[in-house]
Amino acid sequence: MASLLFIVFAIQLALHLLNTLGGATINQILWVLYNKLPTPTAKVTHEQARLKREVLRLKRELNGVSAQDDFARWAKLRRQYDKVAADFEKIDSSLRSVQTSFNATVSSVRWLSTNGVRFFLQFWYSKQPLFWIPRGWVPGYAEWILAFPRAPRGSVSINIWDIACASIIGLVSEAIVAVYVLVMKQAPDQRKEKPQAFVAAGAGGVDQRKEQ
Repeated sequence: MASLLFIVFAIQLALHLLNTLGGATINQILWVLYNKLPTPTAKVTHEQARLKREVLRLKRELNGVSAQDDFARWAKLRRQYDKVAADFEKIDSSLRSVQTSFNATVSSVRWLSTNGVRFFLQFWYSKQPLFWIPRGWVPGYAEWILAFPRAPRGSVSINIWDIACASIIGLVSEAIVAVYVLVMKQAPDQRKEKPQAFVAAGAGGVDQRKEQ
């Protein structure tokens, strides 16, 4: 049962990290990593980035040329810009369609590997105690709650252990964030106090020299 306790805790930790980062952010990171590999969309993504840089370059040049003063150059740049922009829009639209399918697949896999496994374990081990509580440690109604829904009375069920893991991970996460914010808030104050202390010490030394 020790391994099952750890698995439930690991699933809740993974869920907390996923919820903290956000599904859209994770999908975007995986999409970038996917295109770094020799995948079917890797070459297309590289071409998309090249066309985007070219569109921006031509747009800057086009904005720097006056249609009245140098119409011939402006018209040439305009034709180049329109062609590259059309190519970029075409390839970008195609990639967005592929990315939408990719995000849907990744989201499904992510759900099945976390919540899907979690629900399966809660169903499969619903009658099995994860560990037992010493007799008399808690009142009778608490024993019933800890064994909810179908574990033997006097034990802790997988559902309750799952809730406990989620609560502890949430509390620890909030504590870490609070400590981080406190440390980051105090750091600028300490940097401000050091120059003031140095000036005060210098002023005291000047006064002492004057008295001598």
